[in-house]
Amino acid sequence: MDKLVIVALDFADDFECINFLNQFPKNQSLFLKIGLEMFCQYGYPFVKRLRERGYNIFLDLKLHDIPNTVKRTCQMIAKWDVQLLTIHASGGAEMIAAAKEGLSGSNTKLLAVTQLTSLGQVELSNELQVSLPSQDYVTRLAKLAFNNGADGVISSALEVPMIKEATSEEFLCVTPGIRPKSAQVGDQKRVATPSQARKLGSDAIVVGRPITQAKDEYNAYVNIEKEWSK
Repeated sequence: MDKLVIVALDFADDFECINFLNQFPKNQSLFLKIGLEMFCQYGYPFVKRLRERGYNIFLDLKLHDIPNTVKRTCQMIAKWDVQLLTIHASGGAEMIAAAKEGLSGSNTKLLAVTQLTSLGQVELSNELQVSLPSQDYVTRLAKLAFNNGADGVISSALEVPMIKEATSEEFLCVTPGIRPKSAQVGDQKRVATPSQARKLGSDAIVVGRPITQAKDEYNAYVNIEKEWSK
């Protein structure tokens, strides 16, 4: 997978989303993330509409259920021609393997979410009662995903070097929680700038509000891509 900037479509409705996309040249190659909010509101027809416009799709559904349910869901999604799909690594070995089996025959790559970037060490220890340090916990989940057929993981950029060392340089690390220096951190706790993520070895970055809520959205995207590509 080429080094990518993936735009998270953080919009209130599909009309606003299409207006945003219309700012870009028609031949612009874009990789777009559809999360739970937009998918629950607009469903597969929205995914299909964006694919017909030539965009690559990261379907960020974070599936987490019993293995058979996840497998059957992935079998349906395998027909949709999306490029990336997420599950939760904490669903366990059998669920990860079932998801990969469900996607067999398609070109959809399976990414396992390790630790949400909104969770820090305090939440991990006090709320979830995980005794491991955050980075060790993420690495363990990444190895679980790697050993059970996932193509990569979602993690913060800060954990990428350890994940690559524990798995493989070819194991994809897609990193949200990306904020250019001028942007506010918001509800993210483990963040990095685009250039930091690149240096740490991220294969792709996911950027939402710093682009979609900028005064000049198109230039915000261009500037982040320039910083990422340096």
